Amino acid sequence: MKIAVAGMGYVGLSNAALLSKQHEVIAIDIDRHRVDMIKSFKSPILDAELEAYLDTHPSGLTATTDARIAYIDAEYVVIATPTNYDPDNNYFDTSSVVDVIETILGLNANAKIIIKSTIPVGYTEELRKIYPQSTIIFSPEFLREGKALYDNLYPSRIIVGDRSEVGAQFAKLLAKGAESTDIDIQLTDSTEAEAIKLFSNTYLALRVAYFNELDTYAAMRNLNTKQIISGVSADPRIGSHYNNPSFGYGGYCLPKDTKQLLANYDAVPQNLISAVVDANRTRKDFIADDILRRNPKIVGIYRLAMKSGSDNFRASSIQGIMKRIKAKGIEVVVYEPSLKEDLFFNSRVVNDLDEFKTISDVIVANRNSQEVVDVQEKIYSRDIFNRD
Repeated sequence: MKIAVAGMGYVGLSNAALLSKQHEVIAIDIDRHRVDMIKSFKSPILDAELEAYLDTHPSGLTATTDARIAYIDAEYVVIATPTNYDPDNNYFDTSSVVDVIETILGLNANAKIIIKSTIPVGYTEELRKIYPQSTIIFSPEFLREGKALYDNLYPSRIIVGDRSEVGAQFAKLLAKGAESTDIDIQLTDSTEAEAIKLFSNTYLALRVAYFNELDTYAAMRNLNTKQIISGVSADPRIGSHYNNPSFGYGGYCLPKDTKQLLANYDAVPQNLISAVVDANRTRKDFIADDILRRNPKIVGIYRLAMKSGSDNFRASSIQGIMKRIKAKGIEVVVYEPSLKEDLFFNSRVVNDLDEFKTISDVIVANRNSQEVVDVQEKIYSRDIFNRD
């Protein structure tokens, strides 16, 4: 069958690749450069499995900027356009989703619309009231940056927010493209599926915040963080995942999803969800103050990406540290080889590594690297286990 996928970020491109193994998939994006790269079988995002798959020149996948080519005669349209938390309105900005739905229905009223973008709890039901003759389903994604296609090929679960035969058919489409054979498929109501997405990511943020606060305590009391975390994590009920201290949670999902879940708690009693959001700010305040205690004149920021194997700077926690340090009048320089510009938010980009090491009094690194091991005395990091 013909399937269109709107939005060529991590979620959209990984789903397009998965579905193109067995179907004709047309990826659509407003960014012509991304489209041209996909048509040339090059990945516009850093993801080893996606790069390897595109290198096979899959015949079932093409890309376009033309909505008519993408949507006409498509049986399914998967929406994976970016949404983000709007602090002014205390709500997700879902305008990109609505724009795509309007375009789809203007060209193909029979298309089954699958929303993969993250949306507020209850949003799909609102859309169904606005477009009562249309099939609109939410299906959450649980992907890691840099491992998006892998996580679609070997999914922890497949959740589709529709318990009808249409929802079951779409779940089967995803399962057939996967490499795993024993997949937990759950068909839920739409609002429950939206809640699953936000609660899952907020739990991960909670875990990050917990071990970060453990590390803050250890640092303030001059204790060995690694010994404490290793002992705590030895309990199988707790485990050793998501336990490496950092500068805070960040990236595409956790910051916006935790804030959106908190906004959905309006008039609902809670303490923990707001504490998760507050904890991330507190951690960044502590890190910035800890760096400033070294009295640097120039602070070097070593890499902006959230994790190894990712090219995502969006909402990376180290940017929050940068802003706090600059607010105190300290000069900040950035080493990030993937940046081509001379400035990043008015901070000088220094991509000569030797020069960067020389001029920086303190080098701030969310994760340790062999590239800067020779100036270890300058390094400020809370990385304990040398991994993401």
